[in-house]
Parts: sequence; structure tokens; C-alpha cells
Amino acid sequence: MRNKFTVIAALLLLGAIGAAGAKDAACDGKDYTLRFAYTDPAVPGDPVFVRMTLTGTGGLGNQKAGDTTARLVFTENNAADFYPVPALPSQDGGPARSANTAEFLAAIPLSTWQKTGNFSLAIQYAPFGSGDMQFTLPLTVEAKEFDSETLKMGESNTAIMHDESPERKAQSDKLNKIVLTWNKAGVYQQTPFGKPVASARMTSLFGDRRVYVYTNGKSSASEHYGNDFGVPTGTRVGACADGKVVLAELRVLTGWSVIIEHLPGLYSLYYHMDSITVKEGGRVKQGDKIGASGSTGFATGPHLHWEMRLNAVAVNPDFFTKDFAFCGNP
Repeated sequence: MRNKFTVIAALLLLGAIGAAGAKDAACDGKDYTLRFAYTDPAVPGDPVFVRMTLTGTGGLGNQKAGDTTARLVFTENNAADFYPVPALPSQDGGPARSANTAEFLAAIPLSTWQKTGNFSLAIQYAPFGSGDMQFTLPLTVEAKEFDSETLKMGESNTAIMHDESPERKAQSDKLNKIVLTWNKAGVYQQTPFGKPVASARMTSLFGDRRVYVYTNGKSSASEHYGNDFGVPTGTRVGACADGKVVLAELRVLTGWSVIIEHLPGLYSLYYHMDSITVKEGGRVKQGDKIGASGSTGFATGPHLHWEMRLNAVAVNPDFFTKDFAFCGNP
């Protein structure tokens, strides 16, 4: 059921909120106000984050506000539930938020093939756990160009890419199961992430279009899912943010690999390392050492592959080095 807030959403768009690619909107309901900060404009390959703040205005406490449920919908096949996030410390040392306020996050990925133009984000929500409301936000997707390259593979990489062993299939199934997992309680860090190595040298970028040419005369086309740092073997690799280690093993395709959960449906991946220093199930803080770079698995030389997956879709890792969740931390 649509209500009046869908109609008045455009009237209450407040514009930029201080960060590039960010907008603010608000509306009033019975016994509450809603405020949204969200990514706009966006580009192909980036995620769209929406921070929703609900404040009770009728004497309703935080417990009641926290009962609110909501869903972010871009298309039928690209939608995500909102999840509650804890209050961050205020800069002046006072209460982080009022007792009758609750905050929520949701995010959806845009593929690198996303069409450009003007779209809408639907916020379907049930304030305080009841009712059926919808709020619509305008979203602009702007153009972005991606580089293309052709790579000739040697015998070793040709063999790895055409490996059809049960071991590789089991590893692929395990990874897919992990990145498809959406854990509402998996909220570890909302503030900007850091880069995993202290180097600015990049050998490949997220979204690069690639053609691989193999020694057996075959070829394949794909896109590059992360950023490659051209660093020597043994370079220290740190966790880009707080989280939980959900994979730490030697894989046929990606060599020594680590995957860390940071937010519901959001994971960082680190590939081709020479060694790893963490175990599955362990907790890490931003910057903690998780291993050392290398050239294991399908690699043409020493480097670190850093990847981010949101709801199983690869998204631009650099997006997360800014205030992506609208916490007021540039």
C-alpha cells in the first residue's frame, strides 16, 4: 500500500549532505519522523547505501523504534532488507542519539554493466513493526568507463583456469555460499575502510574488461572483480576493516586466500597471498595483519588482489574508503 509519503518525497529532498555522491531526504509520519541519507548519483560498479533514521515523536521509546522493518528495492532482483546499526559515539562526547531513535542501513550493488539514467529507489517499511508504507527516492546513475586488456597465459595458468577437479568445484561452492550469506547480526564496522597494503602502485583496477589467451589456443572474456596492488612477495597485508574471518585457506584458483565479513552481505576478499596468519572464525580489527602478498594460484606475478562483494556481487573497493555509510566520518 502506498501512502502520502511517496508523493511528498520529492518535496522533502534536502540535497547534498557534505560528501560527493550523497543526498538527504526526510518525511513526517504519525508519531515519527524519517530521515534518509543515501548514495546519489551513483556509477556502474558502485553500491548504493541508504541510512534510515527513525525518531519517535509520540513518546515512543527506542525499543519500539527498533521494531521497525524496512526493505530497499531497486529492481525485483536487486533488493535488500534494512538492518539496525548501533549508535556511534558523538563528536562532543554526549549521547550518540536520542532514546526514541533507531538507525538502519541497507545496500544494493550496481553491476559494472548497469545502464545509466534516472531511476527510483523504493523504501518499503513498517514503522514500529506495523503498517505498510512506501517512500520513493530518485537515483541518478552516471556513466563510467572501464579499461580493456588482453592477457596471454602460460602453461601453469592455462592448467589452473581449465582445472575441473572436485577440489576446485568444492572451493567454488564454499565461496559462493559465503558471499550469499546475509547475517543481520554481522555489523562490525560502519566507518570508512582502509586499503590493505601501504602502496599506491596498481597493476589492474576493478571493472577492467579482460580477454585471457591460453596456450591451448582457447580464450575467455571476463571482468576484473577487484583492485590489484603491484607489491613484492612478502608485503604485509592488513584487514581493510573490523570483521570476522569466514574463509582462510589455500585455493586452486586464488592461492592463499582470506575472506572477512564486515556488514550483512558485505565481504572483503584477499587473493594470491604467499602466506596467511588468520583462521576461520577469528575476529580482526582494521589494520590487523592477515597475511603477506605473493603470487599463488592464477597469477602472472607478485601482487595482492583486493575485492569487495555485496550481496554476492563484486563492487568497487575504493567506494568503501570514504564515508559510505553516512556516519559523519570523512
